[in-house]
Amino acid sequence: MPIIVNLDVMMAKRKMSSGELAERIGISQANLSILKTGKAKAIRFSTLEAICKALDCQPGDILEYKEG
Repeated sequence: MPIIVNLDVMMAKRKMSSGELAERIGISQANLSILKTGKAKAIRFSTLEAICKALDCQPGDILEYKEG
């Protein structure tokens, strides 16, 4: 898939664990793991907004497009 999820990079920059982020944005650690590994087929804008708010970043900091 040409969409790369850099969620783990932003979490490392903010020194935030998966458990802490999952709790802050109100999703399970399992669902957060699916997002982090790029296995998710979609993401709700409300979830993306919550992630950006929790990590103080922009959507482009998390999602990247690369030609396959």
